[in-house]
Amino acid sequence: MENSHSAGTEKPAKSTIETQDDTNLQFGWFEWLLALGMALTWGSSFLLIDIIIRDAPATFVPFGRSFFGMVALFFIPGSRQKIDRRHQPRLLILGLIWMALPFLLFPLAEQTVASSIAGMMNGALPVVVAIITAVWVRKAPSPQRVFAVVVGFVGIFLIAVPSIRDGGSADFKGIVYLTLALLCYAVGLNIARPLQAIYSPATLMLRVVAISTLLSAPLGVVAMRSTTFSLEMISATVFLGALGSGVAFLLFG
Repeated sequence: MENSHSAGTEKPAKSTIETQDDTNLQFGWFEWLLALGMALTWGSSFLLIDIIIRDAPATFVPFGRSFFGMVALFFIPGSRQKIDRRHQPRLLILGLIWMALPFLLFPLAEQTVASSIAGMMNGALPVVVAIITAVWVRKAPSPQRVFAVVVGFVGIFLIAVPSIRDGGSADFKGIVYLTLALLCYAVGLNIARPLQAIYSPATLMLRVVAISTLLSAPLGVVAMRSTTFSLEMISATVFLGALGSGVAFLLFG
Protein backbone atom coordinates (compact mmCIF):
# COMPACT_ATOMS: atom_id res chain seq x y z
CA MET A 1 0.00 0.00 0.00
CA GLU A 2 2.81 2.39 0.87
CA ASN A 3 4.45 1.82 -2.50
CA SER A 4 1.15 2.41 -4.31
CA HIS A 5 0.53 5.65 -2.42
CA SER A 6 4.06 6.85 -3.08
CA ALA A 7 3.75 6.14 -6.80
CA GLY A 8 0.44 7.98 -6.99
CA THR A 9 1.78 11.14 -5.38
CA GLU A 10 5.16 11.20 -7.05
CA LYS A 11 5.94 14.63 -8.52
CA PRO A 12 6.96 14.98 -12.16
CA ALA A 13 10.70 14.86 -12.56
CA LYS A 14 12.52 18.07 -13.37
CA SER A 15 15.60 18.45 -15.47
CA THR A 16 18.80 19.45 -13.73
CA ILE A 17 21.53 21.90 -14.53
CA GLU A 18 24.89 22.58 -12.96
CA THR A 19 25.41 25.70 -10.90
CA GLN A 20 28.62 27.67 -10.76
CA ASP A 21 29.80 25.32 -8.04
CA ASP A 22 29.04 22.29 -10.23
CA THR A 23 26.20 21.13 -7.99
CA ASN A 24 22.87 19.85 -9.26
CA LEU A 25 19.93 22.22 -9.08
CA GLN A 26 16.25 21.60 -9.85
CA PHE A 27 15.36 23.49 -13.05
CA GLY A 28 11.68 23.39 -13.95
CA TRP A 29 9.35 25.30 -16.27
CA PHE A 30 9.34 28.43 -14.08
CA GLU A 31 13.13 28.64 -14.16
CA TRP A 32 13.06 28.17 -17.93
CA LEU A 33 10.58 31.05 -18.23
CA LEU A 34 12.85 33.27 -16.14
CA ALA A 35 15.83 32.35 -18.30
CA LEU A 36 13.83 33.08 -21.46
CA GLY A 37 12.67 36.41 -20.08
CA MET A 38 16.23 37.47 -19.24
CA ALA A 39 17.48 36.36 -22.65
CA LEU A 40 14.81 38.36 -24.47
CA THR A 41 15.33 41.42 -22.28
CA TRP A 42 19.11 41.48 -22.48
CA GLY A 43 19.05 40.53 -26.14
CA SER A 44 16.84 43.51 -26.98
CA SER A 45 19.04 45.81 -24.88
CA PHE A 46 21.54 46.17 -27.70
CA LEU A 47 18.85 47.26 -30.14
CA LEU A 48 17.60 49.81 -27.59
CA ILE A 49 21.13 51.12 -27.06
CA ASP A 50 21.50 51.51 -30.82
CA ILE A 51 18.31 53.59 -30.90
CA ILE A 52 19.45 55.80 -28.02
CA ILE A 53 22.90 56.64 -29.37
CA ARG A 54 21.38 57.90 -32.61
CA ASP A 55 20.11 60.91 -30.63
CA ALA A 56 22.39 60.98 -27.59
CA PRO A 57 26.09 60.62 -26.75
CA ALA A 58 27.19 57.23 -25.43
CA THR A 59 27.87 58.82 -22.04
CA PHE A 60 24.15 59.46 -21.59
CA VAL A 61 23.24 55.76 -21.71
CA PRO A 62 24.59 54.60 -18.30
CA PHE A 63 22.88 57.47 -16.51
CA GLY A 64 19.56 57.07 -18.32
CA ARG A 65 19.30 53.31 -17.96
CA SER A 66 20.49 53.36 -14.33
CA PHE A 67 17.99 56.06 -13.39
CA PHE A 68 14.96 54.30 -14.87
CA GLY A 69 16.20 50.98 -13.50
CA MET A 70 16.31 52.57 -10.05
CA VAL A 71 12.78 53.92 -10.47
CA ALA A 72 11.45 50.51 -11.51
CA LEU A 73 13.14 48.69 -8.62
CA PHE A 74 11.97 51.30 -6.10
CA PHE A 75 8.39 50.08 -6.50
CA ILE A 76 9.27 46.39 -6.07
CA PRO A 77 7.98 45.16 -2.67
CA GLY A 78 10.77 44.65 -0.16
CA SER A 79 13.38 46.53 -2.18
CA ARG A 80 13.84 49.27 0.42
CA GLN A 81 15.04 47.07 3.28
CA LYS A 82 18.02 48.33 5.23
CA ILE A 83 21.58 47.42 4.26
CA ASP A 84 24.33 46.91 6.83
CA ARG A 85 26.84 49.77 6.70
CA ARG A 86 29.69 47.26 6.59
CA HIS A 87 28.55 46.28 3.10
CA GLN A 88 28.52 49.81 1.69
CA PRO A 89 32.07 49.63 0.25
CA ARG A 90 31.22 46.42 -1.60
CA LEU A 91 28.04 48.04 -2.93
CA LEU A 92 30.05 51.01 -4.17
CA ILE A 93 32.38 48.69 -6.08
CA LEU A 94 29.39 46.83 -7.50
CA GLY A 95 27.77 50.07 -8.64
CA LEU A 96 30.90 50.85 -10.63
CA ILE A 97 32.04 47.41 -11.85
CA TRP A 98 28.70 45.66 -12.30
CA MET A 99 26.68 48.53 -13.76
CA ALA A 100 28.10 52.01 -14.39
CA LEU A 101 31.24 50.90 -16.25
CA PRO A 102 29.74 48.15 -18.47
CA PHE A 103 26.71 50.36 -19.10
CA LEU A 104 29.17 52.86 -20.63
CA LEU A 105 31.31 50.31 -22.45
CA PHE A 106 28.40 48.77 -24.35
CA PRO A 107 27.24 52.01 -26.07
CA LEU A 108 30.86 52.95 -26.76
CA ALA A 109 31.27 49.59 -28.46
CA GLU A 110 28.08 49.98 -30.47
CA GLN A 111 29.45 53.12 -32.08
CA THR A 112 31.65 50.84 -34.18
CA VAL A 113 30.05 47.40 -33.66
CA ALA A 114 26.68 46.35 -35.06
CA SER A 115 24.05 45.70 -32.39
CA SER A 116 23.62 42.14 -33.69
CA ILE A 117 27.34 41.43 -33.20
CA ALA A 118 27.22 43.02 -29.73
CA GLY A 119 24.29 40.80 -28.78
CA MET A 120 26.06 37.67 -29.97
CA MET A 121 29.23 38.65 -28.10
CA ASN A 122 27.16 39.15 -24.96
CA GLY A 123 26.15 35.51 -25.30
CA ALA A 124 29.72 34.71 -24.28
CA LEU A 125 29.01 35.96 -20.74
CA PRO A 126 28.66 32.42 -19.26
CA VAL A 127 32.08 31.57 -20.69
CA VAL A 128 33.69 34.63 -19.11
CA VAL A 129 31.87 34.02 -15.82
CA ALA A 130 33.12 30.42 -15.71
CA ILE A 131 36.73 31.55 -16.16
CA ILE A 132 36.57 34.42 -13.67
CA THR A 133 34.76 32.26 -11.10
CA ALA A 134 37.37 29.50 -11.38
CA VAL A 135 40.12 32.06 -10.70
CA TRP A 136 38.08 33.81 -8.01
CA VAL A 137 37.34 30.70 -5.92
CA ARG A 138 40.65 29.04 -6.85
CA LYS A 139 38.87 25.88 -7.85
CA ALA A 140 39.43 24.03 -11.10
CA PRO A 141 36.22 23.67 -13.14
CA SER A 142 34.81 20.28 -14.05
CA PRO A 143 35.78 18.70 -17.41
CA GLN A 144 32.29 19.48 -18.72
CA ARG A 145 32.73 23.15 -17.83
CA VAL A 146 36.18 23.26 -19.42
CA PHE A 147 34.70 21.81 -22.60
CA ALA A 148 31.91 24.41 -22.54
CA VAL A 149 34.46 27.21 -22.09
CA VAL A 150 36.52 25.97 -25.04
CA VAL A 151 33.43 25.77 -27.24
CA GLY A 152 32.44 29.25 -26.09
CA PHE A 153 35.83 30.69 -26.99
CA VAL A 154 35.61 29.13 -30.43
CA GLY A 155 32.25 30.83 -30.85
CA ILE A 156 33.67 34.20 -29.78
CA PHE A 157 36.54 33.78 -32.24
CA LEU A 158 34.20 32.86 -35.09
CA ILE A 159 32.08 35.95 -34.41
CA ALA A 160 34.79 38.52 -33.67
CA VAL A 161 37.52 37.82 -36.24
CA PRO A 162 35.39 37.82 -39.42
CA SER A 163 33.52 40.91 -38.18
CA ILE A 164 36.78 42.80 -37.67
CA ARG A 165 38.22 41.68 -41.00
CA ASP A 166 35.28 42.81 -43.10
CA GLY A 167 35.45 46.20 -41.38
CA GLY A 168 31.75 46.86 -41.80
CA SER A 169 30.10 45.39 -38.71
CA ALA A 170 32.85 45.68 -36.07
CA ASP A 171 36.33 46.97 -35.35
CA PHE A 172 39.00 45.92 -32.88
CA LYS A 173 38.34 48.78 -30.44
CA GLY A 174 34.65 47.92 -30.26
CA ILE A 175 35.38 44.24 -29.61
CA VAL A 176 37.77 45.27 -26.81
CA TYR A 177 35.03 47.41 -25.23
CA LEU A 178 32.61 44.47 -25.38
CA THR A 179 35.16 42.11 -23.85
CA LEU A 180 35.88 44.54 -21.01
CA ALA A 181 32.15 44.91 -20.35
CA LEU A 182 31.77 41.13 -20.10
CA LEU A 183 34.73 41.00 -17.70
CA CYS A 184 33.04 43.66 -15.57
CA TYR A 185 29.85 41.61 -15.41
CA ALA A 186 31.77 38.45 -14.48
CA VAL A 187 33.79 40.15 -11.74
CA GLY A 188 30.66 41.88 -10.46
CA LEU A 189 28.81 38.58 -10.16
CA ASN A 190 31.55 37.18 -7.95
CA ILE A 191 31.69 40.32 -5.80
CA ALA A 192 27.91 40.22 -5.41
CA ARG A 193 27.64 36.55 -4.47
CA PRO A 194 28.18 36.98 -0.67
CA LEU A 195 25.61 39.79 -0.57
CA GLN A 196 23.11 37.71 -2.55
CA ALA A 197 23.18 35.19 0.29
CA ILE A 198 22.20 37.93 2.76
CA TYR A 199 19.79 40.27 0.99
CA SER A 200 16.86 39.81 -1.35
CA PRO A 201 17.54 40.47 -5.05
CA ALA A 202 15.31 43.56 -5.00
CA THR A 203 17.08 45.06 -1.99
CA LEU A 204 20.54 44.46 -3.41
CA MET A 205 19.80 45.56 -6.97
CA LEU A 206 18.09 48.79 -5.91
CA ARG A 207 21.18 49.87 -3.95
CA VAL A 208 23.58 48.91 -6.73
CA VAL A 209 21.63 50.65 -9.50
CA ALA A 210 21.18 53.75 -7.30
CA ILE A 211 24.95 53.95 -6.85
CA SER A 212 25.37 53.46 -10.59
CA THR A 213 23.00 56.38 -11.17
CA LEU A 214 25.09 58.64 -8.92
CA LEU A 215 28.38 57.56 -10.48
CA SER A 216 27.16 58.07 -14.03
CA ALA A 217 25.27 61.31 -13.34
CA PRO A 218 28.13 63.80 -14.03
CA LEU A 219 28.79 62.52 -17.56
CA GLY A 220 25.11 61.87 -18.14
CA VAL A 221 23.98 65.38 -17.22
CA VAL A 222 26.63 66.92 -19.46
CA ALA A 223 25.60 64.59 -22.30
CA MET A 224 21.99 65.77 -22.02
CA ARG A 225 23.03 69.14 -23.43
CA SER A 226 23.71 67.54 -26.81
CA THR A 227 20.85 65.02 -26.69
CA THR A 228 17.82 65.13 -28.96
CA PHE A 229 14.91 63.97 -26.81
CA SER A 230 12.81 62.30 -29.48
CA LEU A 231 9.91 60.04 -28.50
CA GLU A 232 11.80 57.04 -29.87
CA MET A 233 14.92 57.84 -27.86
CA ILE A 234 13.00 58.49 -24.62
CA SER A 235 10.98 55.28 -25.00
CA ALA A 236 14.12 53.24 -25.64
CA THR A 237 15.80 54.73 -22.56
CA VAL A 238 12.80 53.98 -20.33
CA PHE A 239 12.49 50.39 -21.56
CA LEU A 240 16.25 49.80 -21.38
CA GLY A 241 16.38 51.09 -17.82
CA ALA A 242 13.19 49.61 -16.39
CA LEU A 243 13.57 46.21 -18.05
CA GLY A 244 17.24 45.78 -18.97
CA SER A 245 18.68 47.39 -15.84
CA GLY A 246 15.85 46.79 -13.41
CA VAL A 247 13.72 43.71 -13.98
CA ALA A 248 16.38 41.65 -15.80
CA PHE A 249 19.01 42.18 -13.10
CA LEU A 250 16.35 41.44 -10.48
CA LEU A 251 15.52 38.11 -12.13
CA PHE A 252 19.19 37.30 -12.58
CA GLY A 253 19.83 38.03 -8.91
